[in-house]
Amino acid sequence: MNHNKSVNEKISEVLDVEFVVEEPSEPSKEKKAIVLERDSITDKELDYETVRSNLKELIDVGRDAIDGIIKVATEGDSPRAYEVASQMIKMVAETNKDLIELHKIVKEINKEELTVTNTTNQSIYVGSTSELQDLINQSRSSKKALKISEEDE
Repeated sequence: MNHNKSVNEKISEVLDVEFVVEEPSEPSKEKKAIVLERDSITDKELDYETVRSNLKELIDVGRDAIDGIIKVATEGDSPRAYEVASQMIKMVAETNKDLIELHKIVKEINKEELTVTNTTNQSIYVGSTSELQDLINQSRSSKKALKISEEDE
């Protein structure tokens, strides 16, 4: 075996098919770079955006690889090529699940950050008992206000 062969030549030789380079019929998707200012975004948000873009890129690359291996499998009728294709499909499906799971994890993290519990162990109320009862029982205080206003008329 010649060690100077390209990867494509080696794969073609193993699968006993001819490697053909096809020009894409559609313009390739532009990869959008995420440019974020360090001051305006937290590390958590930066990490989220980085992981999200990595997962999306892996999904895109996986789809392209699936298309290629499916072509190889159909042209060569090799069982190994079909096995590789099924593994690639499974990996892309798992990456899609990972992307959805990422959203759930970030949602849980944000919820945890918003949940702040303030416990007051000792407090002092300055006022009369009647005023305290009015604060606690709003319906009582509204009836009391109505009785006073009716007497004034």
